[in-house]
Amino acid sequence: MRKRKKGKKFHRKRDQREALMESLLNNFFLKEKIKTTESKAKELSRVAQKYISKAKKMDLAKRRMLLRSLSPQVVKKLEKEIAPRYIQRKGGYIRIVKIGPRKSDNAKMAIVELV
Repeated sequence: MRKRKKGKKFHRKRDQREALMESLLNNFFLKEKIKTTESKAKELSRVAQKYISKAKKMDLAKRRMLLRSLSPQVVKKLEKEIAPRYIQRKGGYIRIVKIGPRKSDNAKMAIVELV
């Protein structure tokens, strides 16, 4: 049973799932816009919103928490560029735009971008 467990499994084991999310987060925060499948986009949005909220109130403990899962370059960009943009905003930092299906396997695709 999946009691109180959050997030999708994506038919992967835990370490593979964590690695997938880390790479998606790193690329998303570096480029500020990424194209991926709809389900990965929704999960990425859920996690990235929390990271931006933590970066808004950046202190040493939150910085270290972010450094556990993101690269130092990304944490620096989050702290200096992305978080100051959303100081007045209380949430909803990310937009998901659905696009057509992928040609190869007909998977639903979406673009995730910062508002």
